[in-house]
Formats: sequence, structure tokens, C-alpha cells
Amino acid sequence: MQNHNKIYIDGRWVESASPDWLEVTNPATGALVSRVPAGTPADVDRAVQAAVRAFDGWAITPADQRRALLLRVADLMEARKEALVDAVSTSMGCPHHISGWLHVEGPIEAIRLFADHAAITGETAEHGHSLVWREPVGVCGFINPWNYPLHQFVGKVGAALAAGCTMVTKPSEQTPLQDYLMAEILHQAGLPAGVFNLVPGRGPEVGQALCEHTQVDMLSFTGSTRAGIEIARACAPTVKRVTQELGGKSPFIITDDCDFTAAVRYGVDDVMLNSGQTCTALTRMLVPASRHDEALEIIRTRVAEIEVGTGPNAFMGPLSSERQWQQVQDYIQVGLDEGASLVCGGPGKPDGLPQGFFARPTVFAGVSNDMRIAREEIFGPVLCVIAYDDLDQAVSIANDTPYGLSSGVYARNHEEALAIARRIRAGLCFVNGGEFNYRAPFGGYKQSGNGREFSHHGVEEFTELKSAQLGAPAA
Repeated sequence: MQNHNKIYIDGRWVESASPDWLEVTNPATGALVSRVPAGTPADVDRAVQAAVRAFDGWAITPADQRRALLLRVADLMEARKEALVDAVSTSMGCPHHISGWLHVEGPIEAIRLFADHAAITGETAEHGHSLVWREPVGVCGFINPWNYPLHQFVGKVGAALAAGCTMVTKPSEQTPLQDYLMAEILHQAGLPAGVFNLVPGRGPEVGQALCEHTQVDMLSFTGSTRAGIEIARACAPTVKRVTQELGGKSPFIITDDCDFTAAVRYGVDDVMLNSGQTCTALTRMLVPASRHDEALEIIRTRVAEIEVGTGPNAFMGPLSSERQWQQVQDYIQVGLDEGASLVCGGPGKPDGLPQGFFARPTVFAGVSNDMRIAREEIFGPVLCVIAYDDLDQAVSIANDTPYGLSSGVYARNHEEALAIARRIRAGLCFVNGGEFNYRAPFGGYKQSGNGREFSHHGVEEFTELKSAQLGAPAA
């Protein structure tokens, strides 16, 4: 790509007002791979003005035209799939052979599914003497994360385009490369100028400017709960809509009568995939006290099979940055200091990987739910095993958290698992090893955020409801 030295505003690659740069490094080696402009509030204002000018035209664009454009975007993503995989793998660290199916194939599917919901803003319903319909919410600001950067880009941009909104997107400072590719793809697909704008930059400058801008109608953020609170405060004076996908400390209840080995191995893989940097990761494994030791043996066996590195057999790559690596190390030490029992892993880097930000897949047993490692989001390859005496206690432990993003249940059959899932206060539940589904809404309860992404529910977040009250017809 030739455009890393610019930002994308009003359908053109233009110079940033900033003389400063953000460096993009490969977390597997620490090597510099690119740099992009560190945008400014002035850049944000230029981008917002472009989005404002484009809004009226895009909002009334017929749904079939928006649908056709989204399908062209999906086709172009498919054609440039390898470049998207390289962009995510290089800057985020997920092994290349995993990045394809974990980070790219799903977003391509999601764009195609969003195309099917482009008519949401054209549907009119009768309610007595009133007509009710949905209209696009307006100009949107997007602040995206580094851990699943293309997923969250698509979850926001795809839904907003389907609804008829215009937007300004800020990628994570660590992982902007796939957003640059997507800007090129959107441009090639024929998206009208100003509908999509890309301004990389730091949170306190670009993110804050998006939150405070009076002409931004909606702000969607994915990241930590701490940052989400600050974003909500920054958006409050302009009373803009705010949707957020925030942190999690998700429980995974394994019952006594399920396929126990399959359940435990699934739980280990879920946490260690993407090096634990997954907001929905089932980081609290709840097992029957009578089978606690059996669970630990299964865990030891599975963890011993996990290869850490970047090679063709690697299951875990590096953490995304030195800062993230250090945070995980600090939490591992917290677990040791709290008296949890180290089952496997521990501090430091895996043998043979002195460079890069690699961590050991780590599991603690003897964990009580009041420990910090059981209550705070570590965002790394660290699993806590908690024993329970009966299902009522398991559900109580599962719900004893400020978060409510994800959860999991593994039981003898779906009927029994769903009965437990209905008692867990979380927006998502993986039942008996079920996979993420882009046809279903995604979002959390409590301090895990508000609003939903993906599916038609995700598109509806970018709309306003309008009603027209009809009087008696004229004579």
C-alpha cells in the first residue's frame, strides 16, 4: 500500500494536519513495519464535515443500491483476503495460518449479511392512524480496538453503511493497517465521497475529538470498560447516542454429566486462542468439585500440546505489545501472590522465544471468585479454574461479576445447557461448544457495555424511529 502516509477524507487520500506519526510494530519481532499519521482534532473536523455533506445523499440512496455496494465490498475483500490476513497478522501478532479463519473470513461473511439488511430503513409499518419507520441516525464516530480489528471495523462500518449513515473511523494505534486496506476497498467499490472517512490517531486527540464533536450523532466504541466510561462522559454534553462493547470476565460452567474431556479442552482452547486477547474468552472455568483434579489433568495435557510461536503449527502467537505483555505478567504475579495454585505456565517467556512479546499459556487452580485474577480482565492467556458444589452455586459464581459480555455452558444436551444459560446474566452464551454466529446479535450486560453488533439488530442500532400521525383525509 502506498497510502500509509496520508488519511482518507471525502473520497481522497490527503495530508494530515499533524507532523507526528504512529509507529506500527510486529509484536512477534518488535520490528517496525509501518507508520501512519497521528491525526489531530482538525483532521477529525475535516472528516466530520465531509460526512455531514455526504449524509443527505447517502441516507436516501435506495436500499438495493446500498446492498449492491456492500456485496461489491465483500467481493473485493475476498479478492484481497491475503493482504488483509497479512495486515492483521503482522500488526496484531496472530499466527498467519490462524488469522485467515479467525480474523478475515468472518468479517467477509458479515459484510454480505449486512447487505441483506439494507432495507431496514425503508420499511414502514402501520399502527392505528400512525405510520412508523426507521431512518439513519446520522454521522457516526467509530473507535476500534486492536484485538479483533477487522471484526470490529466491519461490525460498525458494515452496519452503518447498510442503515444509510456516514462515518469517521479511528483505528487502534497498534493495528491501523487493515483499516487502510478497507478504505481502498470501499473507494474501489464506488462508495460516494464523504460517506466513509479514516483518521488514525491517539485516543486523547482523535478519539476525544470524535466524542465531543457537535455534529457527530452517534459514537460506537470497542475497548476496555475503563476507557468506555471516559468516552461516555466525553459524549454526554452533546447527548449523542453511545454504544459500547467493553470488557468481560466470562464464566464457563461445565456440568458433571457432559463429555468432560471435550468440555475442558474446549475451555482451554477458547482462552488461549488469539493469545487470550478476546473479550468473550471464557476465562473462569467452573467445574464440579468432585472432578476438579480430573479437570486439571486434562488441562495439563492440552496445554502441553499448545505450540507458541509464528510457525505453521503455532496455536498461540505473541501478545499485541510490550505493554500488554507486561500487564499479563503483572496479573500472573498477582495470582501467585493471592495464593492460587499454578497448574501450568507462569511468568516469563516460553523457552526458545527470547524476542517478541510471547507469554506462557497459564492456568491457575484453587481460585476463589473474590481474587483479582477472577474478577479483573487480564486479556491474556490466563485461565482460572473454580470448583463448585452444585449448579445453583455455579450460577451464583458465574453472575458474581461486574461484567456480562459472554458465558459458556457445556452439559449433557442442549436442553439442559440452555436451562443453565437462561440463568446467566450475559449477552452471549456458547452452548456445548457452539461457534460465534454473525446472524445473531453480539453485546453485553452490566459493565460489558450497551447496544448490539451484527445481525439486523446491529443495523437497527444505527437508526432512529420516526412516527407520522395521520389525520382524516382531505375532502
